[in-house]
Amino acid sequence: MSKDLNSCSFIGRLGNDPESRFMPNGTQVASFAIAVGDDYKDKSGAKIEQTEWVNLVCFGKTAEIAEKYLKKGSKIYAEGKLVTRKWDKDGITHYKTEIVLNGFQMLDSAQTNEQQKPQSQHHQQKSNGYAPKDNFYEYDDSLPF
Repeated sequence: MSKDLNSCSFIGRLGNDPESRFMPNGTQVASFAIAVGDDYKDKSGAKIEQTEWVNLVCFGKTAEIAEKYLKKGSKIYAEGKLVTRKWDKDGITHYKTEIVLNGFQMLDSAQTNEQQKPQSQHHQQKSNGYAPKDNFYEYDDSLPF
């Protein structure tokens, strides 16, 4: 059986500060949502702005960095894979679709937010499924995104 591609990338702004928690094994988890948008003109020529909210989650070192440097309004480039979780609570089945981050890049300039690292920093983690293994790493990347 061949593996199909599950890859998503977004540029958007955080709606709130990241929420951080810890898994039973001690791995840090951070979750947050970003607003992504699109503009178009309707039949009458009026500009319509459309905003979608994308739920993101990251683990380990990437979660630590997100909690430390990302704030409400921060602009980021995020890449990861689409995952839908399912659970039952009080006889009701719940679903949540989110992007499990492989990495993110902070896009705000130092002049915009002096407390963030320079935009050339890129943080990435390795993951094998929803809960990652303990093999996280970070690296500098000179790619323009």
